[in-house]
Amino acid sequence: MGSRSRSAASHSSVAPLRRRASSLLLRGLAYAGAAVTVLTLGSLVVFVLVNGVPHLTPSLFSGEYTAQNVSLVPALAGSLLMAGAALLLAVPVGVGAAVYLVEYARRGSRFVAFVRVTAETLQGIPSIIYGLFGMLLFVSALGWGLSLASGACTLALMVLPVIMRTAEEALLAVPDAYRQGGFGLGAGRLRTVARCVLPSAAPGILAGVVLALGRCLGEVAALLFTAGTVAQIPDFGGSGALGLLDSCRTLAVHLYVLVGEGLHLDEAYATAVVLLALVAGLNALASAAAKKMRKGSAL
Repeated sequence: MGSRSRSAASHSSVAPLRRRASSLLLRGLAYAGAAVTVLTLGSLVVFVLVNGVPHLTPSLFSGEYTAQNVSLVPALAGSLLMAGAALLLAVPVGVGAAVYLVEYARRGSRFVAFVRVTAETLQGIPSIIYGLFGMLLFVSALGWGLSLASGACTLALMVLPVIMRTAEEALLAVPDAYRQGGFGLGAGRLRTVARCVLPSAAPGILAGVVLALGRCLGEVAALLFTAGTVAQIPDFGGSGALGLLDSCRTLAVHLYVLVGEGLHLDEAYATAVVLLALVAGLNALASAAAKKMRKGSAL
């Protein structure tokens, strides 16, 4: 009996030590992973800034692209137009699909599970596959050619699963008490969703839109097959369906072309600085908007 009690006492004293050691190990691994991530990101940003900032010359911001100045202004305008058009197409469809799956479809149904699996599968498809699909459908079958419309529709198909899944998770995170409160006050389902559910899920939905925006701004492979590489601002004052059928390039494509040519590496680093600043600025604006939405929903 005495030996059994001593072994039980020793086991009970060793177990907390093992749990504490495993907890410290996991915490150390988490800190190490975070440090590696921060150092990698910081090194990349510093490298781009050091090599690109000295080459931000006035000629790089000329209104027209030439072989001498390789201006990035047409690419900057193309990036904003391409991302804006893609989000204009994808956000209403993605958010609407998420609202249907969460608020109207029967929870736990096979249809909802099928749509979720399909969306998650589409997120993992390489962008070049989307580019080939967009080239076959928009460029060739519909006859739009290498244009802003072809590139925007292809990007909308790419980011649609991301927007839909993040919006769905944001809607699922809203407590059912909000819905029950709306129904208890006599509001219908549509009014409850619009006035109670969507405002509470808006920050999460906005986070998905920011992720989609980052993918739109950084995409290259799909746009090479659908939008082309012409360094021009689409002519919305002329023919060509208000410039939607004009070919253009984004900042990421512009950077890819400059590096591929190998003749303007300094300008390529400067373009990377502008692209980095654009993404950071848009993310900052989105974060500020999300904070205002959270404050508004809390009030």
